[in-house]
This record gives sequence, C-alpha cells and structure tokens, in this order.
Amino acid sequence: MGRSDSTTLADLILPGTPDEVRERYLTLAERALARDFGPLEDGVVVLDTETTGLSFKDCSLIEISAARLVGREVVDRFETFVHPSGPIPPEIQRLTGITNADVTDAPSARDAVAALADFVGGAPVLAHNATFDRTFVEAVPGGAEVSNTWIDTLSLSRVALPRLSTHRLADMAEAFGCASVTHRAGDDVDALCGLWRILLTALSDLPSGLLSLLAAMHEEVTWPLRPIFSYLGTMGDAGTAPFSLKAVRAALAREARGEQRADAGELDGTVAPSIEEVEAGFAPDGVVPRMYERAERRPEQIAMAREVTEALATSTHRAIEAGTGVGKSIAYLLPMALFARRNGVTVGVATKTNALTDQLVSHELPALAAALPGGLTFMSLKGYDHYPCLHRLDRAASEELPLAAVPHDGRSDNAVACDMLTAIAVTYAYCCQSPDGDVDALGIRWRYVPRQMLTTTPGECLRTRCPYFPNECPLHGARRRAACSDVVVTNHSLLLRNVVSEGKILPPIRHWVVDEAHGFEAEARRQWAVEVSGEEARAAFELLGGASTGVLHNLMVQVMPLDGSTLLTGLLAKAASCVSRASVCVADLFVAVHELGSVARGDGGYDAVTLWIGEDVRGTSEWQAVSDAGQAAADALDQAVRQLADAGEALSQEAPQLASDLGESARFLRDLFAGIRLICEGADPSYVYSAQLSRSRRRIASEKLVAEKIDVGADLAQRWLPEMESVVFTSATIAVGDDFSHFDHAVGLDTLGPGSHRDVRLESSFDFDSHMSVIVARDLPAPNDRAYLPSLEDLLYDVHVAMGGSVLTLFTNRRDMERAYESLRPRLAAVGLDVACQERGSSPRRLRQRFLEDRELSLMALRSFWEGFDATGDTLRCVVIPKLPFASPNDPLVRERDLREDRAWWKYSLPEAVISVKQAAGRLIRSSTDTGVLVLADSRLTTKGYGRLFIGSLPSGSVTRLEAANVGRFIGMWRAGHE
Repeated sequence: MGRSDSTTLADLILPGTPDEVRERYLTLAERALARDFGPLEDGVVVLDTETTGLSFKDCSLIEISAARLVGREVVDRFETFVHPSGPIPPEIQRLTGITNADVTDAPSARDAVAALADFVGGAPVLAHNATFDRTFVEAVPGGAEVSNTWIDTLSLSRVALPRLSTHRLADMAEAFGCASVTHRAGDDVDALCGLWRILLTALSDLPSGLLSLLAAMHEEVTWPLRPIFSYLGTMGDAGTAPFSLKAVRAALAREARGEQRADAGELDGTVAPSIEEVEAGFAPDGVVPRMYERAERRPEQIAMAREVTEALATSTHRAIEAGTGVGKSIAYLLPMALFARRNGVTVGVATKTNALTDQLVSHELPALAAALPGGLTFMSLKGYDHYPCLHRLDRAASEELPLAAVPHDGRSDNAVACDMLTAIAVTYAYCCQSPDGDVDALGIRWRYVPRQMLTTTPGECLRTRCPYFPNECPLHGARRRAACSDVVVTNHSLLLRNVVSEGKILPPIRHWVVDEAHGFEAEARRQWAVEVSGEEARAAFELLGGASTGVLHNLMVQVMPLDGSTLLTGLLAKAASCVSRASVCVADLFVAVHELGSVARGDGGYDAVTLWIGEDVRGTSEWQAVSDAGQAAADALDQAVRQLADAGEALSQEAPQLASDLGESARFLRDLFAGIRLICEGADPSYVYSAQLSRSRRRIASEKLVAEKIDVGADLAQRWLPEMESVVFTSATIAVGDDFSHFDHAVGLDTLGPGSHRDVRLESSFDFDSHMSVIVARDLPAPNDRAYLPSLEDLLYDVHVAMGGSVLTLFTNRRDMERAYESLRPRLAAVGLDVACQERGSSPRRLRQRFLEDRELSLMALRSFWEGFDATGDTLRCVVIPKLPFASPNDPLVRERDLREDRAWWKYSLPEAVISVKQAAGRLIRSSTDTGVLVLADSRLTTKGYGRLFIGSLPSGSVTRLEAANVGRFIGMWRAGHE
C-alpha cells in the first residue's frame, strides 16, 4: 500500500528522474487522501464538453457535463446533450458514442449554455485544456456569463508534474487510479474530479518558496493560476524559506556527476570489437534477441553491423544504403556501443528527425543497455534553443514581458501574457526536478511565447558571467554529462553547428553514425546559411528598445542608484539614439528589398518568390537601391554596436551583470551587420545569394536576404572529416541505382584519398516485389501541357475509387494540389469517399494524426509528407506521385550551379529527384506485412531516357506501364490478389 498503480505510473515517469522525485510521484495518490486544500476545493466546478470537431469556426457543442466539487465529494451535477448546427461526423460518433438520434431533441446551444450558467453561478471552472471548452461555450450567446475564472488543469498539471511523459487526462487518470476516460464529457469530469487533489498535492511538493515566487511575478497580469499558487504558497511551511533555484540545481547536479571519457583522437590507439563478437550479438543467445521478444535474424542487418565494425577497426568511412526493414539502428548501435565501452570513449549518432532520436533514446538504447552485460550509458543532446536558460528565466519572471515580440491573433495582451507566465512556471518546475532535459515537451505555446525569453544561443550565452554556469546550467550540464556517456544521440543541425564552432558544442567525439543521411547536405546548407530577416530584425530592435522601452530602458532605470549614474545614463541614451537610427535604416533596407519583386520572375508561389541575386540582378537600379540602403544600414549598425560597447565597458565597472545583459542584447546587431555586408557585397564565391520576397507590401517584414553554401561537401571534407576517425553515413535512400557518386560528393567523401571510404548497398529485408506494385501511367499529357491537370484528376478519381480511400497523393506545388482537390472532393464525396488537403496554414502534425486515425481518409499533401511519415497497415495503401520532383530551374542554387558547371542538371537535379521519389515510395511499405500500390503519373518516365534511373532505383521490381484509363481496373485486380 502507499503507492498508486506503480507499474502504470512508473511507465509515465521520464527516465533520469531523481529517485526522490520519483518516490514523491508514486505516493501522491495516497498522500492526497489526507490533504485538505480549503477554498481550492470548496464549490469549484469541473467541466468538459464534446463537440462535432476541433474547429472553433465550423464545429458545434453536442454535450456538456459539469460537477460541483466540495472537498473530495461531488455534491451536484449538470448533464445535457446539445442540438448541433449540423449532423455529427461519423468519426465523432465512433469516438464519443453520441449519435444524431441522441441530440435530435436536445436543447439548443443557447438554452444549454444558459442552463450551464445557472448551474455554475460564476464559480471557478476547472477544465483540461480549458481554452477549448471555454471558446466553444463563450461562442454561444450568453456563454460569457458562465464564469470569469477558467483554470486550465492541463497547464497546471505540467507545472505540478513536470516529470511525466504525458499530461493527457486519460493517461494521468489511469496512472493515479482515478475514473476512466471514455471520450464522454461525464466520464472526463469524473476523472478530473479525482485528479484535482492529486495535482494540488503535487504542487505543494515543489521547492519551498517557488509557489510564492510564481504568485508574485507580474502582478499586473490577471492570471487564473495565480490564486492557486498564492494560496498553496502560504500553506503549512511552504513559504518559510526563500526560493533558490541555484541551490535546487546544485543538489540535482551533485546526484548526476560522472567520469568524463577520453578523446579518441588523443589515445595511442583504439581496439574495435571483433567481427565474431559482433556477429555473436545477433545469435539466438546473443544481445539482440534479448532486446526483443520476437527478434528476426536478418542477413542484411548482420552485414551492416560487420561494415560498421570494420570501419571502426580501420578508421575509415562508410556510405551504407540499407533498405527498409534492415534494422539499421541495432546494426550500428551494437558495434558502436561495444567500441565505446572497450576504449572508454564516447561515440555519436546524429539523426535528421526527432522521431528517430526519440526512438533511439526511448526504446533502442534502453533495450540495448538492459541486454548488454555491464549496461550502457547514453544521452541525447540538442541545440542551445532547446534548453532552458536559467539566467533568462529569472529575468523573464521579473522584467517586462516581451508582448510586442509575438503575434496576438486577435487575443488580448492579458491572454498572451498568461501564456508567457504559464511557460515561466512550467519551466521553473521542470528545472527543479530535472537534472537535464529540454523545453520541447513542456507544452509551451511557442506562438505566443518568444523562444528567446527562455532560451539562449551560442553567441548570447554568458558562460562564465552567468551565475548558473557551469554546474547548475541545464545546457552545459547536459554537455558535461554527455561527455561521461558511452553514446550521445544528437541531430544533424547540432552536429553541423559543432563543425562551425570548431568542436566547442559537443564532446570530443571521433566516431559517428549519421543516420537519415540523405538529408545531411540540405541541413548543412540550412545551418551554414547567413540570413538577414526583416521580421527577426524588427523583433530584436523591439526587445533592445530605447529610452522608454525594452532592455535599454530597463538598464537606464537600474543604473539610477549606482555611482556614476549620470555618465552611464548618458552613454545609454546615446546608444539608444544610435539603435533607433539603425532600426530605421534596416527598415529602409527592407523597403528597398521589397522593390526587387519587380525584377523577379513570376514563377513563385501565390504569396512569395525567391530571386537569385546574380550579376544581372546586381546590375539593376533596384539592386543599387538595396546596396545603398544596405551600406547605410551597415554604417548605422556599426555605430550602434560601438556605442553599446562603450556603454557596456563603462557599465562593467559598476555593475558587471548589467553589462552582461547589455552585451547579450547587442550581439544580434553585430550578426546583422555582418550579414548585410556579406550579402550586399557578394564577394565570397563559396555562397549563392538570394532574396525571399513577398508579393504583398503588407508582408515586407517576412522578407529575407540569404547567402547559402554552394559546395557543402567541400566544407565537410576540409573542416570535419579530417578530424574524424570513422563516420558511417546511412539511409534507405542515398544511392541512384548502385551509384553513390552524388551522395559522396554531397558529404565530401569523394575528395578523400583512396581506401579512405567504401560505399555499400544492402537490399531491404522486406519482399517489395511481392508486396508493392508500381504503376506508370504512360499516356498522360506532359506536365507542362494544359491537358495534364484534367487528365490527372480523372486518373486520381479512378485510383481513389479503386483503392476505396487510403491514398496519399504527393504534389510538388500548391497550385496543382489545390486545383485537383477542389475538382475531386465533390466527385469523391458522391461515391462516399473523403479526401483532405494540406491547405495553407494547416498543421502538418494534425493532418498526419487525422490521416492515421481514419483508415478510409485520403490526403493530398506537399513536401513535408514526402519523407518521415510512417503509416503502417491499412492506414496507407497507395501513394501517387503526379510529377517528378525536379528542382525549379529558377531556384537560386540551380541557377548558380548551371552558371558554374557543365551538365549541372544531370549531376545534381536529376539524382536529387530520384532520391526524393525513393523517399516517397518508402512511405508505402513500413513493415513486413504492408502491401500497397505506387502510381507514378508522369509520362516522362517512359518518354525520357532518364526514366530508367527512376524505375531502376525503386525498391520494387514489379513495374507495370499502363494507359491511364486502365489503372483503376488494374488496381482492383491487384487488390483482389493481395488483400
């Protein structure tokens, strides 16, 4: 006794949670029974609603449930169905069990909400994700009368229980033994009633003084969570000791210390595991079968493990294409782990997507650590802006909130400020219970919370001038602990930033696996790009402020009591004047940049166009205006930076911490100055220069000047590969047929000496020939023919009908997608099929979720769905690619390459398109039992010689070339034999 269902709850507690915190979580339910929280439990109303969907604009209430809580007892209830404005969608009926018959004779929304207002009587309302329920209720006339105080228990649970991996009501209710959640409003209310006292008990467990600090910050904001923190902060001995985040972090750091590993580059030599030892790990009694209940012996997986082992033993590099189903992760993790432990060094894995990072850190590595005798230590690392900066956190709690730095979307300043305060509270609570960890999973609404309010950057980090550096800092602490681990998992972007910083970000790792390596070159080009953004410049100037706002204003106020305040105030005022002038000059620059739109060709998107800044553009009068404005902006920025430096130097004598704050704010201006100079002069030949322009003058702030690296491989070969002992690049899609030359050039392997690397292609462990049929529609008009789109629409109709839904169509441009969608949606609806579209402003994450949850839904989507989208089983049974995904001939990089190299299209654009098609085809077969159809609707595959490259690179050899009119009938016959 004394614990909740510890198996369930223990599963929800994040790995690495300190033992003391874990014990408190496990005993919460029992301890809550004996607590009394007075007015926080006296007459509050717990509420939940069910609706016809998620859209506030288009959906309606269908059920409202509420309960009045006194102590642990429900003393009164309110339940009603609501008559909606339209029929309940089938998926909502399945989810909730509420049918159209249930709501036919129900009260109208107006009557139901009026009755709810009478029941609530203005009492505080508790709701899980209260914004959702409140918005639907208050959209009904009279809804605003229900209550002035809505408390979001989802946000509160993130403050109370920051070490849970999920704060879904269903998961928490099950873990703590509360009522079950069944997607009916009444059941959700019962669950939240049971959870309320547990949340209050968990809040009371937070460090002494923290709740009082949270209650006292920014009292000008009407924040619903403030009264809760205020009351709990005065209970018992909760407020007797002042809160010290540094003391709390110091205690956490003491528990997490370890021994730093050696730099493999400084050892006399290293010893790799033998091939026999690694192969034994895959034997029936080996490590790998101990990791999984049903481990299959895969020859391709063992072959890859041998290659990785040999690369480690010979200090050479590999490019390994391993098809879907090979089991790449374990193939490289086992030899890398054995190597790290044997030599006392740290090895690294870099991934492209967070999904793979999470899979490695949450599943593969824990299983490997449990199966390996002696265990294994591992850690994930992300970029600076993923970790809380405690110095900025403290400032956010006490300084003016940066309301001007975020959009409001029609919301009040107070509503946005509440989001900021909740983010501060969640981050404080998380940092009090977490030795390390990032802010990504804290549920912060980043649209309304500027990331720079809670995180820092490599250039802005105060390091030795920060009171938390190094031991108490989550970021630097994570890096120290990573240096004590066997395996570090990070992402491509951080690894590439580490290259630029000459190894100052990551531990000294000399042996890497770069997984999902097909995206490594593109990520390097993004990370090493120099951007001058109108929007970022505006936000930075607003944060820096001047004589009456922002950082400079705050500093002027803070220097008043200091000796020499007259001199300091004068220097700050002079700096503020220079910053103001620089702000105007940079704004003028972007007015000139916008006028470049008249030079750009009209082949961009609806709202935007990208202009290559080549010699022709630099010779125009429009560019001359940009150049002149750029020179004026650079001069003004140079002057502002100098004045800020003078003020900072004088300030450092009287108040070093304030001087650090000023230096932190001024760094962006130095970077802005350097970027403007680089792009306007255009003298560095290693870059291609471009402008990202808006067609609307109202969106000038979104425009950018950009400089991107042309030859990423050359930089990698010069700056990174020579420092590495062994790098294994791997992906399911890096070769064109059997040819690796495009990839080897992209990552610099082609510049290394003979014998320094090897290319290896391993077939998939899945039977693609039997499970995947490829259909080429050979008689469609060419993609640039006016008749193409109508013909494509007819083909898509036949495919959708033949498949019965579950089709993913991957477009290369929005215009074709939207036209096809508008034409097909009513035709498909007439035969009972539903199709969704990746419309402008829609969330790809929500679209993915909707597609995965509805087995009959089809989807038309753009680039973000071409890779990294997994949908096993019947959820996805057909992929259609209307056009081969060649880069636009007007893309700045394409034009620069055409200028500099012969046959550039064949060397770059063609292989990149082939690999993209391979990626898209890979969405279809994600397990050994999946079956599906790939339809290629570009007739160039049969009329152009390069079509053979595309077909030969696909994982399935089952290819059929058909007239478009016969595709639907063929699919019907194929399904009959395979489903």
